[in-house]
Amino acid sequence: MSQTLRMRSLLVMGASAVAISALAVPAFAQQAKPPAQQNTTVIEELVVTAQKKEEALQDVPIAVSAFSQDSLEAQKIDGGPNLQQAIPNVTFARSNFTNSFNFQIRGIGAKAVGASADQGVGVHMNNAPMQAGNLFESEFYDVERVEVLRGPQGTLYGRNATGGVVNVITAKPTDQFEANVRAEYGNYNSVKLRGMVNVPIFGDKLAVRLSGTTLKRDGFVTNTFNNHVVDDRDLYSTRVQVMFNPTEKLRTNFLWERFHEDDGRARTGKQLCTKDDGPAAVGGVPTGASRRYLTQGCLSASLYNAAAYGTVNTSGTLTGLLGNIFGFTSGDANAGDTTSRDLREIETALDPLYQSSSNVYQFTLNYDLSDQLTLTSMTAYSKGSVYTKQDYNRNVSPVAFNSTPFTPGGFFNDPQVGNTNKFTTIDISSGRSEQFSQEIRLQSAFDGPLNFNVGGIHFTYRTTTDYYVIGNSLTLSSLALNFSNTGNPNCSPATNARCIGIDTAATPTGDGHNYYDNRTPYNLTSDALFGELYWQANEDLKFTLGLRQTRDKKAVKNYSTVLLAPGYGLTLNPTNPDQRARFSELTGRFGFDYKAHLGFTDDTLLYAFYSKGYKGGGINPGVPADSVGIKQTFAPEFVNAIEIGTKNTLAGGSVLLNATGFAYDYQGYQISKIVNRTSVNENVDAKVYGFELESIWSPVRNLKLNANIGYLHTKIGAGVTSIDTMNRTQSNAAYTVVKVGPNSSAVGANCVLSTAGVATILGAGAGATLPWACSGAAAYQAFLSTPAALGGAGLPAPTAAFLANATGLYTYGAGYSIEGTAANLSGNELPNSPHWTTSVGAQYTFELSSGWSATLRGDYYRQSKQFARVYNTDYDRLKAWDNGNITLKVEKPEWGLSIDAYVKNIGNKTPIVDAYTTDDSSGLFTNVITAEPRLYGVAITKSW
Repeated sequence: MSQTLRMRSLLVMGASAVAISALAVPAFAQQAKPPAQQNTTVIEELVVTAQKKEEALQDVPIAVSAFSQDSLEAQKIDGGPNLQQAIPNVTFARSNFTNSFNFQIRGIGAKAVGASADQGVGVHMNNAPMQAGNLFESEFYDVERVEVLRGPQGTLYGRNATGGVVNVITAKPTDQFEANVRAEYGNYNSVKLRGMVNVPIFGDKLAVRLSGTTLKRDGFVTNTFNNHVVDDRDLYSTRVQVMFNPTEKLRTNFLWERFHEDDGRARTGKQLCTKDDGPAAVGGVPTGASRRYLTQGCLSASLYNAAAYGTVNTSGTLTGLLGNIFGFTSGDANAGDTTSRDLREIETALDPLYQSSSNVYQFTLNYDLSDQLTLTSMTAYSKGSVYTKQDYNRNVSPVAFNSTPFTPGGFFNDPQVGNTNKFTTIDISSGRSEQFSQEIRLQSAFDGPLNFNVGGIHFTYRTTTDYYVIGNSLTLSSLALNFSNTGNPNCSPATNARCIGIDTAATPTGDGHNYYDNRTPYNLTSDALFGELYWQANEDLKFTLGLRQTRDKKAVKNYSTVLLAPGYGLTLNPTNPDQRARFSELTGRFGFDYKAHLGFTDDTLLYAFYSKGYKGGGINPGVPADSVGIKQTFAPEFVNAIEIGTKNTLAGGSVLLNATGFAYDYQGYQISKIVNRTSVNENVDAKVYGFELESIWSPVRNLKLNANIGYLHTKIGAGVTSIDTMNRTQSNAAYTVVKVGPNSSAVGANCVLSTAGVATILGAGAGATLPWACSGAAAYQAFLSTPAALGGAGLPAPTAAFLANATGLYTYGAGYSIEGTAANLSGNELPNSPHWTTSVGAQYTFELSSGWSATLRGDYYRQSKQFARVYNTDYDRLKAWDNGNITLKVEKPEWGLSIDAYVKNIGNKTPIVDAYTTDDSSGLFTNVITAEPRLYGVAITKSW
């Protein structure tokens, strides 16, 4: 670090001093201060590498927040999910699937779903990109700092990012012996241990640093079915780093980090549903027993109504539909059942299982070619696996199976689920991944006006993911369909091509067609050349020009969806077994920063930049040919961003006041929806603008105050439409939702037919044939006229022709089809984009006798309402929520001893922070994601 930067890092107020991020995020100083400086109120700055070089935060013309390890502990930012409570215009929520998350900055994150979908916010470790990892699973430990860059990073950072970057910088080995150990105990029997030892072996030439953390706690959720406490954690992470600097010119660091988790953590939260009983009459004609074929399971209604704690009408699900058709159920198996109003209570036949492990290896080399040129090489490799298993539903059906030849006495012994008389469905989400990156950069430090930072990166990523949905009702349906098709429920696909293969293994092999398995092998190769040129026009004015050429190559093995299909084993889609996509884009940024000399500030930095961000497109999963409107690939995202900001130091260094304004032209925002039991992605355009105002103030010695305010406005562009699976008819009474029957590969999905046509069929006493009506007039007529012995309705040909063609069943108005009518999204807000995010904090240090001190700190965060989906309906609306934390730290630096006490989420609130809508065949239930409950505890730390 240069002498100028060292002088700027002024020290304050003992070990509990506060540092400031580029936009006024507080961070505790990391070392004790000399007595001569104890009375100052100057605020210390961290040094960051936001532009791939060391700079004081207030000198970086980027909206970037940084937190030291002490700051993270003081504000109880235990891991990535808590970062949102200290940074404006940031939101976080876990996603519905394994080891994935949605970290959004200024409305940009990861609403696309699928193996080939990239994150909108790049995750990096020591500046190396991490396509898959455990940043948001583990907790921060032994870090030098955590940096969060807001805005598109389309030049220097590893894989491009349209939203921003989270960069975890680990604490590196040093040439001095140091060590610490921290033990913490909290409610929910939470035990955390954390430690570090740094051992210099050969002066400043060779040193080793060992660190690790463990967490074990009881769960936050009660399974009322068996009174088990679930959603617990049991994990550890270790890190080994070796510094080897054989000469002054050559500096290297090797890192190995290991993560392991094996517990009962719940992948998703409680399941909500406003039950849809189906219409009692259609077009004035009573539906009678056919009502079961006219329900979609759950209605589009607010998640905050009492009715949202209902249960799915199983008649609106794939297995319920088939159960009603084949007789092992009669109507809704959840009839009369509701769920607890407590969001931390579920009722499941199976407790969750969560297993995850990974190894990360990094080697960084810096070599000074001269006093002005440094060559940097960053090599990174990681490998990981994850396996999770849980009950697909959050209630146990109260209605048993009917007694049939397949379910004698109402019981059925399923090879994967076991012997039970109730609807039981489980899902398994698992995957294996491997990645490698090699980055080389050349950076100058000339005395003249021109400098540069240029380089290239090669990145490869491979993964295979499996998502299973396994249920006894699915196996029952397979047996019933086999009997209907072949006369033998236990037929073999080897001898009968119409036979559905049933996997008899207790652990699914993936070969059975009696369950759903979405298997996706995915390969990514990404190469980029990048560089930035800096021109110091004069002492105060600097211009920056950055360019980056990126080439992404993506490939997916397209396995067909084989649930309830004849045959055995997964098969590649014969029409397109290998799906490939290539994207090549030029991005970059241009702008200036200017150090203004104003009479009322000590230091002022003004900056303005235009930048272009890019996130690669991807490949939608293979879907049956009769699915409508699904493109093979989804397009890349682009964001053209203008950002203007100022960073100010006032009142002799005791006040920092910073502001940023931004405007985005967003093209191709990637969002997902469920179509025919799989997630597919589509693109929408949007406009985004907002501002961030952040400040920190030390009015008197020992007192620090900070406040952050973020405003965000998002608006989807004109002409954007999409079918809302929760409301396919857009509430138009002229159309009626009907379940799709076994004659279609989309069995269990919903279709839209004319209300007049449905009423005519009901009036003719043929309502039981409605599930076969969604495949079109010709297929429906063929079913109606086929003898019952061959699986049809056996109606006379004239009657079949009348019902299929003369009823107006397929007569649609403008914009309608059998899929429904598209909702107009124009003017809607982007999901997970609250208008306001606000955080305030205050801390005071009490100086006690004998060198002891006590620091009391409080933090408050509030987020305004937002929407979970782009449709912006009442169903999508998520209420505003807030959070308060308080910490007390008592320490004696001379002894290296500190004792901490904390309370997080003081109000013990349970806000819904995000929601995931499942597909038609599951009944359109909603999995909600909630924040953690009130947590409190004490910790003791000893340092040497």
